[in-house]
Formats: sequence, C-alpha cells, structure tokens
Amino acid sequence: MEIRHAHLYDYPKYYDLVYGSDWKAEFDFLEDCFEQYTPRVVRRLFEPACGTGRLLYRFGKAGYEVAGLDLNPQMVDFCNQRLKRHQLSESAFVGDMSDFRLKKKCDAAFNTINSFRHLATQEQALGHLRSMAAAIAKGGLYVLGLHLTPTAVPPMEEESWAARRGNLAVLSRLWVAEHNRRRRYERVGMSFDVYTPSEQFRIVDETKFRTYTAPQMRELLAAVPEFEIAAIHDFSYDTAAEVIVTAATEDVIYVLRRV
Repeated sequence: MEIRHAHLYDYPKYYDLVYGSDWKAEFDFLEDCFEQYTPRVVRRLFEPACGTGRLLYRFGKAGYEVAGLDLNPQMVDFCNQRLKRHQLSESAFVGDMSDFRLKKKCDAAFNTINSFRHLATQEQALGHLRSMAAAIAKGGLYVLGLHLTPTAVPPMEEESWAARRGNLAVLSRLWVAEHNRRRRYERVGMSFDVYTPSEQFRIVDETKFRTYTAPQMRELLAAVPEFEIAAIHDFSYDTAAEVIVTAATEDVIYVLRRV
C-alpha cells in the first residue's frame, strides 16, 4: 500500500467519513443536555474546533442558529460548503480556540471529541475556557469531552474505527507512540487507510495531545469560576448515567454551566 505522510486534517472528506458516521448518539445527547441542564431556551449554538461541521449542519437543519471555529482552513471551507448545500449560513470561520471573541453570545457550545487536548499549554487551555465563558450567555452550557489519563489503571494505547460511504471506505487507527507524564504530553500516531475503486493508500500523521489526570482537570476548571460543573458523563452519551471521576476514569464529558 502506498504511504503518504501528510496532515490528516487536510483531508476533510476522509476525516468526515470516519468521525461523522456515528453522529446520532452525540446529537441526541447534546439535545438532552440542553433540555436538562440549562434554564435557557437553546437556539444559538457554537462549536470550537468544528472540523467538517458533522454536527453543526445537522443542528442547523434542526432549526438552531449555528457557528463554528477551526484553525484549519480546509476544514472551515469544507464545513461552510456543507452548510451552504443545506441552505444554511456559511458561519464557520478560521480562528484560534485559545483566543477568540464572538459577535453574539451563544446559548450553548460543544466540543466532544478530544479537540481540547490539542491546546499544548496551561495558558492556552485557560485562554480557551475564558474565551468560551465570554462567548456563552449566563445559564448556558459548554459540553466538553476528552480522555483523561488514568493513574490507577493502564491508559488506552490504541484505537481504530472503520467507516464506508458508497465506494469510499476508510480505516482509521490511532496509537500512543510516547507518553511523557512529567511534561504532560502524548505523542500520538494516526493513520487513514483509504480504499476507493481506483486506488488504495495510507495517510500517516503524528500529533501531540496535552494530558490531564483527574486532579489536573479539576484544578483547571476551578481556575475559571465563570463555569460550574452541572454534570459529568462519559462517551456512552447517556444523560441518565452520571459519572463519578476517579483515578481509573478515562473518557469524560463535562457539562459546564455559565454562571
């Protein structure tokens, strides 16, 4: 198989196939959060690190006013073209999620698939949460999902997903190449095996994720008093099942409410 070393986020079509195929559980979970955890009527939504807009356009079709931000221009263009195809406003824009301002506050925001951990420093993480606090109206929500680093059990070292749409199939794999707890990062390898009727190839990439133990995440959230924790769930996307975070907890979704 041909190997191509490139940035996976520069291939939004393949990225969207892998990460956009299982959207319904997240969509329903987020709507349940909007109903249960905020007194506001949620009409305006925002997604930092919106990527291809896999959820944004579906919320737009459901009647919400949506907007998103991403650092990657290819992703933003893909998202806006998708919004346009569905007769929605081209409301995604290129920006840094650690430092941004919205013209109009939103009622709720979400970032559910670990994008938060791309922020490499404590200052960037705090900048992001403070920017989000400024972007969300009082009583509104920020639903933030990420993988914590467990300290009582070995962390997960590898994941894989497969998805197909028509004649296009993509197998995605993610593996931890290096874990540095002192410097708080994971060096992660990622690949897409792409299969089309005319060719097969593998795109290989590498990135770094900042790591958070449960106490480190608790300390970070406590440093931004504009948010309170309304609930904690996991990637089962079930608002009926709250999570108690322990030293063994890995996947978490914090439902943060703007105070």
